[in-house]
Order: sequence, then C-alpha cells, then structure tokens
Amino acid sequence: MRTAGVLDAAADLLLGGRCAGCERPGRVLCEPCRAGLPDHARPAWPTPTPAGLVEPWAAAAYDGVVRSLVLGLKERRLLGLRGPLAGLLATAATGAVAAQVPVGPVVLVPVPSRPATVRARGHDPTYAVTAGAAARLRAVGVDAVAARLLRTRPGVVDQAGLDATARAANLGGSMACADAGLRRLRRRRTHASVVVCDDVLTTGATAREAQRALEAVGLHVAAIAAVAATRRRFPAGSPGGS
Repeated sequence: MRTAGVLDAAADLLLGGRCAGCERPGRVLCEPCRAGLPDHARPAWPTPTPAGLVEPWAAAAYDGVVRSLVLGLKERRLLGLRGPLAGLLATAATGAVAAQVPVGPVVLVPVPSRPATVRARGHDPTYAVTAGAAARLRAVGVDAVAARLLRTRPGVVDQAGLDATARAANLGGSMACADAGLRRLRRRRTHASVVVCDDVLTTGATAREAQRALEAVGLHVAAIAAVAATRRRFPAGSPGGS
C-alpha cells in the first residue's frame, strides 16, 4: 500500500471508521471484503449500445461491496478507498489493453467531472482512481500514464435519473480536449492508444461523448475501462454478473 493509502487507512481507523463494504468496525475496507473483489474483467456493452462506441470493459457489477466503495469515495470522501478502486480500474484497463491495444504507450483518460461537483466534493475521485490505475499498469511493465485531457462545457446537468436518450442529449457536444493537456501529451507520447476511464458504466453516453471529443483531435481511442457497470451490462452467469 502506498504512503497516502497508509495515512488514509490510519485516519479512518483512529476516527472510528467502519468497512465501507460490510460496516465492520476498523479499516475502511476489511480484509474479507478486499479479498472478495474481482480479479479479472469482462466486456460490458450497454443495451442499447451508443453508435460507434469502442469496446467497454468493467471489473465488476455495480452493486454490493463495489457500489459501496464507489459511493464511499465519491460522496463520503473515504480516501482510503482510492487504492482498491484503482486496482479494480487497473483490472478493467488490463483487459481492455490486452484485447484492443497494440503494443505501445497507453494513456488513461478520465471522464471529466463538472468543476462545481469537484469543488463541492473537495477532490476529483475519477482522476485519482485513474492515476492509481496507471501506476498499477506501470508496475507490471505497461507504458501507461494518466492524463486529464478532457474538460466539460457549460450546460451539462446532473445525469441522475436520466434515461439513455436523455443522457445522450444532455452530453452531446459537452466535452472538449484541453489544449494544454494535449500539448503535454504530444511532447511525452508521440504515438499512444487512449483508454477512456470512468467509475461506473451505465448507458455508455458519457463514455461515447468522451470518445468523440478525443477522436475529434486525432487521438486513437482503443477502449473504455470502468470500475463497474450496471449489472444488466454483464451476460448472465459471467464473472462480475449474476
């Protein structure tokens, strides 16, 4: 566990924390819940699938312990969950890279959160988890970096409660590549495959808009990777599904 993770875990313990998965007193994620996390990923196609979406991969279904971890980091600021979630995203990205990415550098690009949301939360969980996933890929020999290449344009509303059609309409044209980030990337990686990263895949509208914005500036988007996908995205009986 990295130093930040140790400090987060110690703070959670000293403050009387409980496991985000099962409410057991102690660590923010107890050993039984940690041991039960998935260790491989599967394709997780939305139904219906947005036209042109590259293959999406996810490590788990969005329920149970994994759902509690995602919400614990995003809504409760349980920073000790960054490590476990980064591990799950790295698992999804590994599956995506193995299936879709030619040998060479990989850039993990988090979907951007609205600035007001980041300010309200006091942190950017999607970027933090994506950066952690990139570090895990580098540890196993993959030339991977995380890059904040996308920004949101004004006018996007909260997605909660919107169906697939409404989400697509809300997000259409809502993202663009930040020029400074793109210049930095091109200095560091002349040729690279991009994997769009998110915490939860639902209808695929967010991922598709991120893919569109990246492709609009000439980047090759190879795949989507998510920590989790809503359960109906997984074939029945598959790992991570029912």
